[in-house]
Amino acid sequence: MVYKLDSYTLSEAWSKSRVEYKDLPFLGYAGEELITYAQADRNIRSIQSFLKSRDVKRGDKVALISESRPEWGQIYLAVTTMGCTVVPIMADFSDVQMNNILEHSDSVFLFASEKVGSKLAGASLLKSGHLALIRDGILTGRMESSEDGKQNFLEDGNLFDPSSPAEDLLCEVAEDEIAAILYTSGTTGNSKGVMLSHKNISHNAYSGIEIPGVRPGHNFLSVLPLAHSYECTLGLVLPMIGGASVHYIKGAPTARILLPALATVRPHHMLTVPLLIEKTYRSSILPKLTASPVLRVLHGFRPTQYLLHRFVAGKSLYKLFGGRLQFYGVGGAPLAPDVEKFLRDAKFPYSVGYGLTETSPCLAGDKPCKSVYRAIGQAYPGVSIRVADINPETGHGEIQAKGPTIMAGYYKDEEKTKEVFTEDGWFKTGDLGYLNRNNILYIKGRLKNMILGPNGENIYPEEIEAVLNRDPLVEESLVTRIGNTLVARIQFNTEKLDDLWEGIKHSPEELMRKKEELLEKIRQSANNSLSALSRLGKMIEQVEPFEKTPSLKIKRFLYNTLHKKTIHK
Repeated sequence: MVYKLDSYTLSEAWSKSRVEYKDLPFLGYAGEELITYAQADRNIRSIQSFLKSRDVKRGDKVALISESRPEWGQIYLAVTTMGCTVVPIMADFSDVQMNNILEHSDSVFLFASEKVGSKLAGASLLKSGHLALIRDGILTGRMESSEDGKQNFLEDGNLFDPSSPAEDLLCEVAEDEIAAILYTSGTTGNSKGVMLSHKNISHNAYSGIEIPGVRPGHNFLSVLPLAHSYECTLGLVLPMIGGASVHYIKGAPTARILLPALATVRPHHMLTVPLLIEKTYRSSILPKLTASPVLRVLHGFRPTQYLLHRFVAGKSLYKLFGGRLQFYGVGGAPLAPDVEKFLRDAKFPYSVGYGLTETSPCLAGDKPCKSVYRAIGQAYPGVSIRVADINPETGHGEIQAKGPTIMAGYYKDEEKTKEVFTEDGWFKTGDLGYLNRNNILYIKGRLKNMILGPNGENIYPEEIEAVLNRDPLVEESLVTRIGNTLVARIQFNTEKLDDLWEGIKHSPEELMRKKEELLEKIRQSANNSLSALSRLGKMIEQVEPFEKTPSLKIKRFLYNTLHKKTIHK
């Protein structure tokens, strides 16, 4: 059993973890030696001493821009446990976004990795020398411009060097003090600074620790951005409280990088978005299950399909993930029905969670053994959920929440903060759903995404997209209404297209005609599975990958009009 917290703060949690688990491995890269909790504590003290020497005081904001790596969590814990506020920024944000956030957040110091250096050339913190560079440790020094205008970092020390000063500046903080301000571009295009208190974050992590069943010595494999609250709270703070170790990968979670990491780490726990497991199923598992006419017949018959999923593909998938996985968390977007059916058949230990950055993030979720098909699960401990403004015909309404994990508000924006709370203090999630008689939460879609049909019926684009995404030729899709027509944008799976047309040379005109035919086949196939009210009228090829939010949701607001692309009726 995990230790008891006397107060819900990151300072309290770290003060216990660094003692309770001092000799256990904590952070590192997959396949490399991890640092222990004691070594991390020494590094954290060094970071705090350095910040103090640079006149960073309690209450100051410190920005952190980096891909996920071992240094990230140590900076995060150093800043928050010395009474400052950390401002994590996504490493793939544009230079304009980064500089706007640095200014808006009032950050006085910046930790940035080498990979984002070129985006920060105009940042005032660089010009003033308030920067430390993340590169095989944390380098101190200054930026200088060369004659050709390039920015060069002149190193004068490494905070992870054993000789660097390491004063213990961990301090007691109040539960309601702001630990982090998280900026997300969201789906409206306007970044807002979500203020999360120490209690918001630590309560969410501490109360949820029994859902994955984390124990000292367990392994996490981290594949998502730490700058998002999902990975930060559940993939860093939660394992820190539980005495687990976190292994990072060097690069995007492609098969080339991920498969060796899975074999080496053999994780007990992973957090992912649906896209990762959906691609694995559709590109690697389903083709093998339907590779011959006989297999296709067997897979089309439900009893034999279950046996194939359970005893053939399921066993292979579990072995692929290292053979000891006990929690595979899925969040950020709905899981496709066909993929979820496979995971259930395979007895794969998946669990779908639900929450938002504003809720630290988790509002609901359950242990894998309690998962319900197409459902989320019950509310997290201490969280209350209600469904408001219920449509009497559908039984669906807006999901609203109360509890210790709800944000303090948006930084320097009282008006937007007021907009997302009801008069009686409930947070309005903007998501539609319902609770069944056992208080199991079901999500239908985003309130802003819902399309009102001609007769007043609710059409959920997410459900249509799930049907489209079942097609192996579809990488991703997005459904909107333009005028009175339901339109789907389709990004083709280029690998599948290459396989389909292998050895055949097409002129540009012939290629366009072939794609038109494929889009029409996909449209007709989808419409055969959809109700009359949800059927698609037009298809558009999405040539470039969809632009996405930090939680890897498509930025829908960018695709609500017809751009100058070919439309296939």
